[in-house]
Amino acid sequence: MERSCRYFEKPGPENTRAVLQRVSERVREGHIAAVVVPSCGGGTALEALDVLGPGPPRLVVVTHMAGFSKPNVQEMPEETRKVLEEKGVSVFTGQHAFGGVGRGIRNKLATYQVDEIMACTLRTFGQGTKVAIEIALMAADAGLLRTDEDCVSMGGTEEGVDTALVLRPANSCRFFDLRVREVLCKPLRF
Repeated sequence: MERSCRYFEKPGPENTRAVLQRVSERVREGHIAAVVVPSCGGGTALEALDVLGPGPPRLVVVTHMAGFSKPNVQEMPEETRKVLEEKGVSVFTGQHAFGGVGRGIRNKLATYQVDEIMACTLRTFGQGTKVAIEIALMAADAGLLRTDEDCVSMGGTEEGVDTALVLRPANSCRFFDLRVREVLCKPLRF
């Protein structure tokens, strides 16, 4: 079997449209239950909705947790969340799989925990790869992804998306059951 992987010269939001188009192509090939996209303020989610539509396969958006940028702040405006949900998109906000309590310990005691070491390891493939895997874990933990169906999960570097993976998600407590099946696109240099 042959599958193509698109490489971008560098990471960043300028790759978003090309990633979404590649994901759209792969979805049309079949056997994808859901598409998972990270979105802080909602721009990437709205662009994904524009390119991919609400489904099928179903579209799942994962946001930063409340308090990520500063205490008591949710980065995605409520109006944007409402627009997405009215179009049938699932929007999940919750603790990051690789940066919850462990990050709090690092910030307070200046020592890394296993979850953040795993995140650093995944970043050797690029920030987008780490994000794509992390949000798939989060969405599975929230019951928005089945762990017996393949999905496409995307990730990015700061804004937009620059990476897309076909994977079989897992719940975070069963992390090592997660399987990356295909790399659809990612930055070559990061």
